[in-house]
Amino acid sequence: MTARTAVICAVAALIGGCGGSPAPDRSGPFVLSGSDAPATVWAIGDAGHIGERERTVAKLIGDARPDRLLYLGDVYETGTAEEFEVYDQLYGRLASVTAPTPGNHEWPSHAEGYGPYWASKKGQTPPSQYSFRLAGWEIIGLNSQLFGDAEDEQASWLRRKVAAPGTCRLAFWHEPRYSAGTKEGAGDEPTVEPLWSAVEGRVALVVNAHDHNMQRMKPRDGVVQLISGSGGHNSPYPVDASDERLAFADDEHDGALRIRLSPGRAQLAFVATGGEVLDSSTVSCNEGG
Repeated sequence: MTARTAVICAVAALIGGCGGSPAPDRSGPFVLSGSDAPATVWAIGDAGHIGERERTVAKLIGDARPDRLLYLGDVYETGTAEEFEVYDQLYGRLASVTAPTPGNHEWPSHAEGYGPYWASKKGQTPPSQYSFRLAGWEIIGLNSQLFGDAEDEQASWLRRKVAAPGTCRLAFWHEPRYSAGTKEGAGDEPTVEPLWSAVEGRVALVVNAHDHNMQRMKPRDGVVQLISGSGGHNSPYPVDASDERLAFADDEHDGALRIRLSPGRAQLAFVATGGEVLDSSTVSCNEGG
């Protein structure tokens, strides 16, 4: 065990052991399921810091009154309790409909910030992986910051979760397996291959952040991957527009991903803070047996 791993495990032990898998909570679902009626989901990451740009993105999403918000991780700079109070000023009014996942910035101190904050909002310790149903889709929240046994357990749980026929599933986590980002620390992330391997051919959509930009990748093994890290924190990270894997990319605007779900169908749009739709597309899925 490295010194870094030892430190992280010591912190993680406070709420559930090395790797941060908390003890099961029996108080009910972490995120409530909805009916099969059409629903609108917004997704954004890398937004958890107070600034004019972050406020503008939060206003865009809040004013839209989403049925669910996927918060894709990163509350800056290290996800302390005080920094989650700042996050709360931006997105707290949407807490009841938010499905969060941790980012690399807040995970090392999740016992202080991420865990207690979401426990206070949801009435239970946030699980590392969970799912809920909405508009005929299964939405699966995963933690890209796990390692060791916790990572293996999550991958096994995920394989079981997606084993049934059909692809009307959306999986989300923080760090993207594939990205055309060129900034140091961005780009492809091989460490999340266990998550990608589990979902390829089994889900229609994967949604990530981490890269501070917007990307829609061409389908890979039946999966459309999207990156929505344009929450306003720091300047947008550059994207290699010549990357042949891209169907769309934007590294100039702040904004968020809007997903309109209905049984068998998802309408996708990257929306800039001024309301302009920068990219739109539709993905169909197989509803299975």
